[in-house]
Amino acid sequence: MCGIVGYVGSQEATPIILDGLRRLEYRGYDSAGVCTIAAGRAAVRRSEGKLINLERLVTEAPLTGTIGIGHTRWATHGKPSETNAHPHQAGSIIVVHNGIIENYLELKARLKADGREFKSETDTEVISHLIDEKYAATGTFVEAVRLALQELRGAYAVCILCEQEPNVLVAAKQGSPMVVGLGAGEFFVASDIPAILSHTREMVFLEDGEMVVFREGTPSFSRVTGEPLEKTSRHIDWSPLMAEKGGYKHFMLKEIFEQPRAIRDTIAGRLREEEGDVYLEDLRLSDCELREFDRICIVACGTSWHAALVGKFLLEEHCRIPVEVDIASEFRYRNPVVNDRTLMVLISQSGETADTLAAMREGKSRGARNVAICNVVDSSIAREATGVVYTHAGPEIGVASTKAFVTQLVALYLLTIRLGRAIGTIDAERGQAMITELVKVPALLEKTLEINDAVEKTARRYMNARDFLYLGRGINYPIALEGALKLKEISYIHAEGYPAGEMKHGPIALIDENMPVVVLVPRNSTYEKVLSNMEEVVARGGRVIAICSAGDREVADKAEETLAIPADGGELTSILLSVPLQLLAYHVAVLKGTDVDQPRNLAKSVTVE
Repeated sequence: MCGIVGYVGSQEATPIILDGLRRLEYRGYDSAGVCTIAAGRAAVRRSEGKLINLERLVTEAPLTGTIGIGHTRWATHGKPSETNAHPHQAGSIIVVHNGIIENYLELKARLKADGREFKSETDTEVISHLIDEKYAATGTFVEAVRLALQELRGAYAVCILCEQEPNVLVAAKQGSPMVVGLGAGEFFVASDIPAILSHTREMVFLEDGEMVVFREGTPSFSRVTGEPLEKTSRHIDWSPLMAEKGGYKHFMLKEIFEQPRAIRDTIAGRLREEEGDVYLEDLRLSDCELREFDRICIVACGTSWHAALVGKFLLEEHCRIPVEVDIASEFRYRNPVVNDRTLMVLISQSGETADTLAAMREGKSRGARNVAICNVVDSSIAREATGVVYTHAGPEIGVASTKAFVTQLVALYLLTIRLGRAIGTIDAERGQAMITELVKVPALLEKTLEINDAVEKTARRYMNARDFLYLGRGINYPIALEGALKLKEISYIHAEGYPAGEMKHGPIALIDENMPVVVLVPRNSTYEKVLSNMEEVVARGGRVIAICSAGDREVADKAEETLAIPADGGELTSILLSVPLQLLAYHVAVLKGTDVDQPRNLAKSVTVE
């Protein structure tokens, strides 16, 4: 959530900052602002709403200067408004901030008692006043920042300017992501890689408790407490074009159609078909270490939690180890039972999800080792984990996750094979068969995407429904949950996912002629059971949209609408089933005129609790 962009160099800062903020729109925001310094004077422009409003302000009252900071805000403290928008200025100090300052009320009360006046409802304004107070006492900008940050409790990524030292930019982080871009005589700071990727591919990732000072064309890294640090840059292979729409109307549609490529990239170089095994280059757990685990705990949020539920089926089926799946925001508040024989698997697209990061740290404090499944290289979770399985999906800009989800499923499948081979529950022959199934998926997914036009027609038929029910069984039950989530998060239609067998324990009371029921009914071991559940819906007048295997006449005769997927997906049919559900949500949302890529109230990366 929220986005930060900072720049110092020889170019005009405002266009660079606005372009970077535009590339961070996918993170979700409700207001925006920018500040530059020229001739020793800071100028701030802020507006509620979309970036176009800020751009209009800047056009009417231009900003000049080769140093500046910008921000897109997602409200935590204080309603969306121009007054609460960042940057916030107190005296000569200007601040933009992502995160939540937990002790801001305590600090605000003290600062007000000292005579300071606050203009906003935000926790961020406390930071600007606190630094300004320290600056008045020390006369040194950087030292004032250090002293102020050490008084903060909570999460922050901050970018700070000072009118009295107009060529210095300071950035720091604690619990919220921040990346530094190194250019030729110019430097960039941002919340996420895409914001600055068109300017540089050399990135330095700040760790918690670290800060960077840009002065006289040189970056200086240190701990907030003052100890100097040597940081190494990392070359990012993503091209700027990977974050563009590529001719599609929306990023979400582009990313849905990128899924075959994303899966190919996720499995590339990792398959050892002759041995029936896989190579996970960053797993960092030997076969001997993998054999020590007697329990697995998968922790995730949102869409990643649905992937985790699929992972439970895969791991228990093939590895015969008990698997528990936890919602990250609940994990550390229930006194979890984990120890040094527990393998924790953390799933996060961004690798910055605050709840998942906190859950990982809680598990580590109890002796558990862990593996992260994430998309963003060198993200916080990836850096802190024992081992990592990167999904290699590339930048995902749409808030509603699509290609990140299916590549998480693939990563879990790869992890299942690796663990099963290590502990002996999967022999070489079975491993070869599983790899053969996996290799077929990208082509099957390309075939599945041909359903797009049919899904759009279905969307037109049901777009005005007020409620949807999604049903699946076994390994496909989590896919039903994910389908329901996709619909409600981008179309704002109420939707619920249920195990099909649970329908008669309550949800069946909702079914009538106005209730579309999406039923996942591929030909697998639960086919007859799901078919029976579908007939129960039809008997009560429900309008069934069936996602079934190609050529299934029995389902087609019973359902009001059928959307067919290839019949030979095997155990990985769950991935194929995801596509028509993603497309259904997308087309309904487009027809209803909602903001598909940036749905209201949502953020791409939830970096606060």
